[in-house]
Amino acid sequence: MTQPARRRLLTASAGTLLLSLAPWQIAYGAKMIDVRMWPSTDYTRVTLEHDAPLEFKYFMVKSAKPLRLVVDIKGLALTTHLKKMIEAVKPDDPYIAAVRIGQFLPDTVRLVMDLKTDVRPEVFLLKPYDKFKYRLVFDIYPADDQDMIGRYARGEATQDLGPDDEAEKESAPETDVIGSILSGLTTEPAKKTPEPKAPAIATKPKTPAKTRPQKKGPLIIVVDPGHGGEDSGAIGPRRTMEKTVVLQIARRLAKLINKEPDMRAVMTRNSDHFVSLGGRVAIARRAKAHLLVSIHADAWVKASARGSSVFALSRRGATSAAARWLAKNQNASDLIGGVNMRAMDKDVASIVVDMTSSWKIDYSLKLGRHVLNELDNISHLHKGHVEQAGFAVLKGQGIPSILVETGFISNPTEERLLKSPKHQQALAVAILKGIRRQLKDDPSLVNT
Repeated sequence: MTQPARRRLLTASAGTLLLSLAPWQIAYGAKMIDVRMWPSTDYTRVTLEHDAPLEFKYFMVKSAKPLRLVVDIKGLALTTHLKKMIEAVKPDDPYIAAVRIGQFLPDTVRLVMDLKTDVRPEVFLLKPYDKFKYRLVFDIYPADDQDMIGRYARGEATQDLGPDDEAEKESAPETDVIGSILSGLTTEPAKKTPEPKAPAIATKPKTPAKTRPQKKGPLIIVVDPGHGGEDSGAIGPRRTMEKTVVLQIARRLAKLINKEPDMRAVMTRNSDHFVSLGGRVAIARRAKAHLLVSIHADAWVKASARGSSVFALSRRGATSAAARWLAKNQNASDLIGGVNMRAMDKDVASIVVDMTSSWKIDYSLKLGRHVLNELDNISHLHKGHVEQAGFAVLKGQGIPSILVETGFISNPTEERLLKSPKHQQALAVAILKGIRRQLKDDPSLVNT
C-alpha cells in the first residue's frame, strides 16, 4: 500500500467520528527521551517524554475495527530508537490492544492505538518539572465510566487487593474492641412475640408502635496510598520507591478494615497509576467517606533521619519547618504526576471544603495520637506528637483525615523494614488499632 493510501485509510472518512481535535501547538523539533505506560482498571496513561515542545492533534476512528485512537505528532522524526521504545510497550490492560507508529509526513509521526473497547481519550502536554522534560500524555478512560467507587462503598463490588501472604496471616488483628462497639450501635431490633388477637367487638385502634432506627451503612474509610505512576515519591538508597511500599501497606490496611464488622475500605488507587490530589478528594466524596488515612514514606537529605510520624491538617500553619517542607513537597504531586487542568472538574480543581471546623481537626488530632501510640509499639517515632501542616489531600476532604509517614525510606535500615511484608503488616495492624481506639473513645463518627 502506498503512503497516500495509508494516509487515506487512517484519516477521517464518512463514518469517522472526530471526538476531539486539539489545536496545533508550537514545535521546533524534538528528540524522544522515553516512552512509558501505566495501565490500570481506572484508566491507562501513556507518556512520551521529549526535550522540546511538540505539535499534535488527535482523533478517534470509530468506523475502524478495532476502534483506533490516532495521534499526529509534528516536529518529531521517526527513528529506530523511537520504534524500539514503542515496540517495547506491552500493553496488558482493558483498553489498549496494540500501539503502532509510522512516518505519516516527512515532519510528522503518526501513532495509532488499537482499542479493545470504546474510550474517552484525553491528550495534553506537560511542561518540564522536577526531573521530567516535556511530556505528551495520553489518558485513556473508558467511555462507559461507571461509578465503581460508590459500588465499593455500598458493598456491591470489591476491590481486588491482591493475594494474602504468610506474614499477613500471622499478624491477624484483634477484633474484640470495635466489633462490640459497632455491632451494639447498629444491631437490628429483636423480634417480639405476637400477642393473642382480641375479639373483634372489643378492639380499639392501636397507636402504631415506635420503630427503632434502621441499621446504618458501614463506616467508610478511604485508604490513600500516596503518589503512583509518574510520581514515584521518595526513593531509597537501594532504589526502593515510596509509591510501591505505600501501596503494599495500604492494601494490607484495606484488607484488615474489610474484615471488621460494619467497616468498609475504599482505596484511592490499587495499582501503579497516578491519581491527582483532586481525584483523591473526589473518590472520598463519591464514597461518602467518614474517614481518610493517607499512607506515605518520608525522606530527608540526611540518611540518619528515622521514625514514623502522623500529621493532621492545621488551621494556623505548620507546626514545624519540617512539617511545612513535607506538605509543600506532597502538594507538588500533581505537577510531578501530571494533571490535565483543562479537563479537570472545576469543583475538584479548586478544592474548597470547610475543614477548618474545630470538630473535624480535633477528631483528626485525637485519631492521630492513637495511631502514633500504636506505631510506638512497633517502630521508632520521629516525633512523639501529631504534627500539623496544610496538606492538600487532607484539606480537601471535609472529613477527619490523617497522613501517616510510615518511616524514612531514605534511611537504609528503615528502607529494608518498609520492604518487609512482616513490618508492612505490623504497620497496617497498628493503624487499624489506632482507629479502633479512637472509635472507642469517641463513637460519634459512627453516627454521622
